Amino acid sequence: MNTHVKRWLTAIVILPVLFSIIAWGSPGLFFALILAAVLLGVHEYNTMVFVPALHPEKVQTLLIALLIPIVFYWGSPELLLGVIAFSTLVVFILYLLRIRQEHYDLLPVMKILFGVLYVPLLLSYFIWLRRDDQGALWIFFVIVLAFSGDVAAYYIGRTWGRHKLIPLVSAGKTVEGTLGLIIGSALGCLIFSWFFFPKLFFWHALILGIVGSTLGQLGDLCESLLKRTAGVKDSGTLLPGHGGILDRLDCLLFIAPFVYYYRYYFIS
Repeated sequence: MNTHVKRWLTAIVILPVLFSIIAWGSPGLFFALILAAVLLGVHEYNTMVFVPALHPEKVQTLLIALLIPIVFYWGSPELLLGVIAFSTLVVFILYLLRIRQEHYDLLPVMKILFGVLYVPLLLSYFIWLRRDDQGALWIFFVIVLAFSGDVAAYYIGRTWGRHKLIPLVSAGKTVEGTLGLIIGSALGCLIFSWFFFPKLFFWHALILGIVGSTLGQLGDLCESLLKRTAGVKDSGTLLPGHGGILDRLDCLLFIAPFVYYYRYYFIS
């Protein structure tokens, strides 16, 4: 079975479950979905950036990753800043206390803190995005934004792609595919807003589609850079035909905070 068929079969199995949780699931069930995605994503991140012997760093990253979505769900922005601040202090202090020889390397500390900011912090914005009025529709808006562009980029890139975008990071992405992604996302956002957000101003939907798809592409490229640095093809093997959780969420990590803040400051 080729990869293309596996991609569609995996989507057919998973999408109805995700749709049901987003549309009809309780806030607690949706929180559990995001928490599971965070922990799986951090596990993949740990596997890529830490060698197996570095168990303390993996444990610290997972524990902080567990705490952040909990604060998003039950806490406040002020508490979230406090958790991030004190997590930084604790990670640094624990490394200081483990020094046993004259060899200093702060890279493990930086990997922990980057992993905490990259996966759980960015992904947990879905919790805030869904808790407001029409929150479920806004989650679907983000999904349409991301994957309408993704589908358009895939087929346009395969058909007309000639000019490589950033070949040293991602050999398969082309300028033509990226243009298709932006156009596909913009159209997807406009169509979705026409049916489900009739009061949303045309330009808001267009800006969200264009800027959001551009950020999503950059998120994809950043995750590709992470995999290049780790020397792996996929972040994991959990999703047949897709790779790991981070391979599917890479663009959403960058899109969700943008849509949340754009909605908060310009639409609400």
